[in-house]
Amino acid sequence: MKNYDIKRDPTVHYDESFTAPSPLSPPANNDDDDSGDGNGGSSNDTGSITVKDGRHVIQCVTVIGQVEGHNILPSQNKTTKYEHVIPQLVAIEETEEIEGLIVILNTMGGDVEAGLAIAELLAGMKKPVVSLVLGGGHSIGVPLAVSAKKSFIAPSATMTIHPVRMNGLVLGVSQTMAYFENMQERIVNFVSGHSKMNPERFRELMLANGQLVMDVGTVLGGAKAVEEGLIDSLGGLSDALSCLKDMIDNDNAECRMQNAEIAL
Repeated sequence: MKNYDIKRDPTVHYDESFTAPSPLSPPANNDDDDSGDGNGGSSNDTGSITVKDGRHVIQCVTVIGQVEGHNILPSQNKTTKYEHVIPQLVAIEETEEIEGLIVILNTMGGDVEAGLAIAELLAGMKKPVVSLVLGGGHSIGVPLAVSAKKSFIAPSATMTIHPVRMNGLVLGVSQTMAYFENMQERIVNFVSGHSKMNPERFRELMLANGQLVMDVGTVLGGAKAVEEGLIDSLGGLSDALSCLKDMIDNDNAECRMQNAEIAL
């Protein structure tokens, strides 16, 4: 193993707590490191990878386990930390080399406001964004899945739609119920605004009883989620990547046409 003397810029603050969010940052230069995929991909500790196939440069971001909010969850929980994902998304949007983003979800849900914050960022990106639900896209995972420009779900995956709930101290006053209703409306409006499902149908599924043993709500399988208009298409990884590459090619073609018109 070779020893390297790494010189750092004294004007830059280095945070050692987690990997820097730059999506194109390669693994540390180490002869014993075989973390690369051998196909032009580089990954980091935040669960994302940049893949180059010769024609396209695509970033993959995962949302797994529980979406962590303002409180730190126990160490044994698999979590997605919004303070890691948010700067990644900003870096992806501002990195010229990256042409598109695929978001892969297998999440039980989590903090509502943290999930909505990530979903709003995804929905506001100009670059092509595709989502793929594998395993489960439950609770706040629903807005995350529909925030992409095109959404896919695996046939074996499921999505749970249920009302907002709260942990800890709850005051039994009318203001608490109003708060819950307002938060639920934020979710309903976002989902209906980024999918083909209308608000009335989403509320109906959210408040349905008889399907969940100890809760109200609805569990949708992959095909049913597409049939209800919540997700765009049924498919797997190759389908999602093929769609993303087509979107990238269409964007590139539009840019070339615009540049040609400006030149004339």
